Amino acid sequence: MTTTATHPAATTTGRRVRPARAVRGRRRFTQLGAPLWTAMGLVAGGIMAGLMADRYTAAMLSRILIIGLLTASVTVLVGWCGLASLGQTAPFAVGAYTTGLLAIHHTAAGPVLLLAAATAAAGFSAVTGVAVLRTRGTVFLMVTLAVGELVVTAAARWRTLTGGTDGLLAIPATTWWPGTAALRDPRDSYWYVLAVTTMVIATAVMVLRGPSGLLLRGVRDNEPRLRAAGHPTGRYLLIAYVGAGTVAGIAGSLLVTVQRHVSPADVGFDLAALVLLAVVVGGPGSLVGAIAGAAAIVATRDWLAGPWPGHAPLLIGVLLVGTVYLIRDDGLLGLIRRAAARLPHRRGQR
Repeated sequence: MTTTATHPAATTTGRRVRPARAVRGRRRFTQLGAPLWTAMGLVAGGIMAGLMADRYTAAMLSRILIIGLLTASVTVLVGWCGLASLGQTAPFAVGAYTTGLLAIHHTAAGPVLLLAAATAAAGFSAVTGVAVLRTRGTVFLMVTLAVGELVVTAAARWRTLTGGTDGLLAIPATTWWPGTAALRDPRDSYWYVLAVTTMVIATAVMVLRGPSGLLLRGVRDNEPRLRAAGHPTGRYLLIAYVGAGTVAGIAGSLLVTVQRHVSPADVGFDLAALVLLAVVVGGPGSLVGAIAGAAAIVATRDWLAGPWPGHAPLLIGVLLVGTVYLIRDDGLLGLIRRAAARLPHRRGQR
C-alpha cells in the first residue's frame, strides 16, 4: 500500500497556501520597501529637478530642502519622543549665525561651516535642553516657543555681533572644499544643499531605525514604565533633543549658503509655525515625510498662491484640513505607504 505525501503548502481544498516564512518575508519587504523606494524616488526627483531647473527654481528647491531638514529635526521630537516643539528655530538660528560669522571672518569652506554650525547648535541644545526637558505636553510647547523668541530677540538686539535687525549681509559664498570655486550660482548651491540634506537624512534614518529609535518610541509611549525598569529616560530625551538641534543647525548653515545673508526675520515664529504644519502634512513618524510635507507647504505658499496674492494662509489651511481629514494622521507619506502595501495584495488576488 502506497501513500502520497501532502505538500505542506497545500490544503485539503487543493488551493496552494504561502509558507509562513514567505509571508513574513513579504511583510518585511513591504514594511521596509515603501520607505526605501519613497526615499529613492525623492532623491531621483531632486536630481531630475536640479538638472532641469533655472536659477529661480533652483533657489526655491534649495529652500524646500532646507525647510525640510528643519522639519525633520522637529519630526524627531514629535514622532519619536512625543514632544511637540516650536523652538527648533533657535538652534537653526545659532547654526545660521555661526556660519555667517565664520564665513565673514575666517573661512567659507563648506565642511568647516557645517561642522561649526552643527557643534554650536548641539552645544546650545545641550544647555537649553537640561531646563526645557523638565516639562512635557503643552508646557514643553510653550517653553520651546519662549526659547525661540528669546534667540530672535537676542539676534535683533546684539547689533555688534549679529548686525541687529539688518542681520549679516554680503556673506562670502560657500565652497565645496578649501580652494575650490565658490557656489555663487543658485544651481550650484542646490547640488550642495541636496548632497548635505541626503546625507543627514540617511544618517538620521539609520540611527532611528535601530535600537535608539525603539528606546525613544518606548519613552514616548510609556515613559514611567521605562523609568521604573531602570532606563535613564531623561538622558535618552536629552540626546534626542541635542541630535535634533544638530540637524536644525546644519539646516541653518545651508540657509546662509543659499541666500548669503541672515536676519532675525529668517528665524522667527512664522518659520516655527510653518515647520510644525509641515510635520503634520508630511506625517510625524517619518523623516522622508518631513521633506514631502515641507515641499507641499512651500509649494502651496510660494507657487499655488501666486495667482491669488494674499491668500497663502487660506491655501495652507485648506491643505492642513485636507491632510487631517482625508489623508489621516500619518500624512502624505502614509498615503504612499498604504498605496504600496495594497499592490502585493492585489497581485496575490490575480
